[in-house]
Formats: sequence, structure tokens, C-alpha cells
Amino acid sequence: MKRERLPSRPLPSAPVIPAKPSSFEVHGVRIQDDYAWLKAENWKEVLKNPAALDSSIRQCLEQENAYTAAAFAGTEDFQTRLVAEMRARIKEDDSSVPQPDGPFAYFTRYREGGQHPLVCRQPREGGDETIMLDGDREAEGHAFFDLGGADHSPSHRLLAWGSDVKGSEYFTIRIRDLETGKDLSDEVPHTSGGVVWLNDSSGFYYVELDENHRPVRVRRHLIGTDPARDEAIYEEKDPGFFVKLGVTQSDAFVLIEASDHETSEVWLLDRSDAAATPRLVEARTPQLQYDVEHHGDSLIILTNADGAEDFKIVTAPVATPGRASWKDLVPYRPGIMILSVVALARYLVRLERENASPRIVLREIATGREEAIAFDEEAYSLGFTPGYEFDTDVIRYHYSSLTTPNEVTDYHLITGERTLRKRQEVPSGHNPADYVTRRLFATSPDGEQVPISILHRREIALDGSAPCLLYGYGSYGMSMPASFRTSILSLVDRGFVYAIAHIRGGTEKGWRWYLDGKREKKPNTFKDFIASGEALVQAGYTARGRIVAHGGSAGGMLMGAVANMAPDLFAGIIAEVPFVDVLNTMLDAELPLTPPEWPEWGNPAADEAAFRTILSYSPYDNVKSQIYPAILSLAGLTDPRVTYWEPAKWVARLRAMMTGGGPILLKLNMDAGHGGASGRFDRLEEVALAYVFAIKCIEGFQA
Repeated sequence: MKRERLPSRPLPSAPVIPAKPSSFEVHGVRIQDDYAWLKAENWKEVLKNPAALDSSIRQCLEQENAYTAAAFAGTEDFQTRLVAEMRARIKEDDSSVPQPDGPFAYFTRYREGGQHPLVCRQPREGGDETIMLDGDREAEGHAFFDLGGADHSPSHRLLAWGSDVKGSEYFTIRIRDLETGKDLSDEVPHTSGGVVWLNDSSGFYYVELDENHRPVRVRRHLIGTDPARDEAIYEEKDPGFFVKLGVTQSDAFVLIEASDHETSEVWLLDRSDAAATPRLVEARTPQLQYDVEHHGDSLIILTNADGAEDFKIVTAPVATPGRASWKDLVPYRPGIMILSVVALARYLVRLERENASPRIVLREIATGREEAIAFDEEAYSLGFTPGYEFDTDVIRYHYSSLTTPNEVTDYHLITGERTLRKRQEVPSGHNPADYVTRRLFATSPDGEQVPISILHRREIALDGSAPCLLYGYGSYGMSMPASFRTSILSLVDRGFVYAIAHIRGGTEKGWRWYLDGKREKKPNTFKDFIASGEALVQAGYTARGRIVAHGGSAGGMLMGAVANMAPDLFAGIIAEVPFVDVLNTMLDAELPLTPPEWPEWGNPAADEAAFRTILSYSPYDNVKSQIYPAILSLAGLTDPRVTYWEPAKWVARLRAMMTGGGPILLKLNMDAGHGGASGRFDRLEEVALAYVFAIKCIEGFQA
């Protein structure tokens, strides 16, 4: 293992963000918010034009960046070495396995030293590639560049591609003629980034963002026409519902999907009809969720109807798709959560998970015969991609674990033959035998067993001496896969234990696991994470005060909550784009995500019980006069999801109220949004900074 001590220099004085008295009253409770002024009045304009930020706010943010830079002074060489180390594990000219579609096979690859993907194709049976889109070239001259989507037309003559150059997730769609390599004059702004083509390639559907950055409107663009005149096919009137587009594997239908976090509604569009109007499958009913696939005269529907908490699969005639026609195909089985289903010509393929372990189940449509693809490691990640084609007997699955690099395998549905198409290369070398993956269970205060996935070097002594990086998320029903991550080896090879706490709010143990970590039960998420840290201590993996917690976005809210609740458990907290100002954000219905988030957190303006629950844990509102661990918050100026002022306000209040500990650091990327730096190597610089912070937390910052 690599043992080295980082240079340490005295910290300069932390900047002081001025407090400006401000308060308001909700449900008879007076809320003091002396840093509310950090929210720019023209924040919508700032998302599109960062230069529009008020100079006094910008000055505060730049002072924070300067202080953070000073806190890491002397570690620049080590950060550079970490970046080089992580980069050496990346195959720089890596490429995806070509996916066949008609006469071509499509794939992405990177060039040596390239930051952005190249979108390519080659003849189906092999041959010379064509670069359809060069991400590096398109990114030239932009401090930020994100390729939102690159969708080839059914005719294989056109490519619709979306890009964002501000980090604010407003994507402009352009159309490339693949014969000439030049873009057409069509330019569609303010979209979510992707398209679904009409089958005759005469045009496509896309989702338009409204003035509040919400995806609410589906438009149809016909090639060669003025985008300003694009017909609105569907418009969502409920600000709590977001809209997205999909397509059935059969290519017969475009899917317009409107949903919040617990209710969904799907409309069908005939993909062969350039004048099609949407046809409703089943009207939205509170708490009813469903996804739609298509096979012949039937729809294949994944749903939680009739109390199927972990979902079931039903069928319905295309002609009469409503719920009255739904008939069970794969019944509900408590504790076995069906995550997705795809209909191929002869098979249904579904991904399901039981007790945090995933498997793929293959069902022959004609006979109902089933078989499963699963693995024996204690903790692993598994997924599949059906590809572009409907009439196929091959699916592609992806497997990895915390110790096993990603493997891409083609599985022949008839013969059962498995063909390994790619194994992730680690150019600098990786021996899985040097590492151990384990699954531990923590007992939460109410008795629930919380799974923890663990990675460490084999020679680590389980005597409590090792430091630990403990990651958590626990929101929106998202599960955290125990997948291979090359970057984390830079800490593990330096003696860290890496652990993922599969806490409530995710769906690792089924839909109930999610329900038990949302709204009025949200505190379970925080208790589970703290219990996970304590279980790692009890099992000898680490010790109190030697854990660095890590989470981002809603996981950043988790970081803020556990910092308030159990500060002595942690040596440090890494909070990326942290959703820490929960109460104020959920009270502000104009913010992009607020109305759609009410089902997840509750509406504190309309519901006093929700208000009091959120007030009880909102990290910003619960900062105390106590000793805090060191905290590093990473954020982006043009983030439309977690706005920049949330971490800025949090950092200001922490410094004003804490009685000791720290330091409290904020690094705000002035050229990026929610995802941080856009280039694959630029992103490593942010990871290296976080890892240096983790090491310094264990060694101790010099006051």
C-alpha cells in the first residue's frame, strides 16, 4: 500500500459572508434566513448567462474559492499525481462495443487524450469507421461542453445531436447530414437534449423546457422547417409533472411519459404517422405508476397497480389499453422488485432485484419458459441493453463488482451461449485478487437491516485502524450499484476502506425500502447511514472519527443531516452539489424542481405536517452551536437542480454557528452545473481534490 503524508500549512482566516437579517413566517413559525440575499434575483438569467450574476454575490463566491485553494496549498503536486494515477487506469482510446442496427453498427469511442466522445459507426459486419460527431471538436472554445444525445435517424442518413455549453442543461438540438458531414440549418433551442425520430426520418419529437427550466412540452419538428413553428403535440399543465420521451423496442410507438415521483401517465404516438395525435393508455391516478412496452397486438405494462408494491407485469390490447383490460403476466412477488422489462420479438427480458442483488430473467413469449442470469459474488452490479433491434435473439449484459472490472457479454437467447465482447482494461494494471469485496448488514435503530457493500485491500487489518470513505444517497428510489470504480482505488490503495451504505430511500430491498425513506419517514435515511458507520466501526473496518462521509445532490442533503446529527462519527464530509436548503427550496414554487419534488419531500407550504418534518432535518435550518467535522462542498454556478446559493448559504451558517472543528470549504465551479466539469479528465481534478480532502481529514488540517 502507498503510505505518504501530505504537506500541511496553516490555514488562512476563513472569509465571512455577511449576514443580512431576513425572516418570514410559515404555519405560525418564524424562520430566520440571514443569507437569503445570496440568491440572485435574476437567477433564471444567470442559468443562461453566468456573467449576469450580481457582483457582490460573485465576490463572495470567488472569496470562497480562494480560501479553498489556500486550504489545499502545498498539495498541488500530489493532486497532479492523483490525477495521473487515476488517468493511468483509464484506457484513453476506449470504445463501446458496436451495437448493430440495420446496415451499420453504432458505437462511441475516445481518442488518446480526448475529453469528449466521438460518435461513430461502421458496416454491420465490420470495416472502416465513420466519425459522425467529434465531441472534442464541438467542445473547442467552450469552458463547458456536454453532449446531451446523439440519435441517428431510421434512414441512417441524419444524426440529431444536442449540446449544452453553459452547464445549465438547456440543450440545443442540431441535425447533421451524415453524407456531407455538415449540420443543416435546423437549430432547436431550450430542449432536454434527446429526440425520437419518426420512422420515415422526416422529423422527430423532442421535449421543450419552459421558462422555469421544466420539461413540459412535446413538439414535433419536421426537417427543413422553422423550429419556431414546431407543432406542440402535448403540453403538461401540472407543474408537478415532468415530461420525457421514449420509444417501444418494436419501434411502433413513441411514448410520451408524464410523471412525478409516485404517479405516471403514458400517451402513445404512432411512430409511422407524421400527423399522429397522442392516445392515452391509462389516466393518471395518484400513486399508480406504469411503464409501457409493445408486442404485436398487446402492450406489455410494468406497474404497481392493485397493491403490487414491488411491481408486476400485465398485458393489455393495443386497441383498449386502459386499466380495465390489464391482465397479469408476471404476478407481484413481495420483496422481488421488477426494475424494467423489454419486449423482443420472441422474448421478454426483465431486470429484477432481491435483497440488493440483481438478476436478469428471460421469458420465452410463446411458452412462458423462464431462466435467469445471476452471479455469486456477495455484491455486484448487473444491467442489460436490448440494443436497437426488435427481431433479435441476442441481448447484451454488463457485469462488474467492486473488485471486478466491467464485462460486456452477448447472451444468445436460444442457445444460452455467452460471448464476452469486452472486458474493461486498466492500463496501469489491476489484480482483483489484491482486493476483498464484502457485504455487511447494519442494524438501524428500528431494527431494519441495512446492506453495506465494502471494498478493501486484502492485507488490511480489521482492527479499527483503517480510515474509511462511506458513500450514501438514499432518495428517489435510486439504488447504488456495487460496481467497479477505478478512481476509488487511489484511496483504497492508500489504506482506505471504501463502503456504500444502501440506505432507505433507495430500492435496494424493494419499493418499501424507498417508501420508508421519504416524506415523513425521511429521517430513516439519516439513521441508516449513521448506523452503517457504526456497524463498520463495530466490525473493525474503521473507528469513530476516521470515517469520511461522501454524498452528492440529495446525497449531499444526507451529508448535511448526518453532520448535524452525529458530527463526532466523522473525520470529514464531502458534499457534492448538496441539497441542503430543503425547507426554503420546497417553499419556492418557482424553482425548476420544486413542484415535482413535493411527492418526495412533502409540500411545506400546503401541509403543516410536511413543513414540520422538513424543518426537523433540513441541514441548513438545523446547523447547531457544536463542533463540526471538516466539510468540503463542491457546487456549480449554473446548476438548475441544486442552485448555487444552497451550499453557499450552508457554508456561511456553519462558520457562523460552529464552536470548533472544520475547516468548512466551498469550491464553486463558475463554468459548470450539476455534473461538475464536463471533460472526462477535467472531472478527475475534482475527484482528486475530494480525495486529498479525505486524506487531510484523517491526517488533520493544521489550524
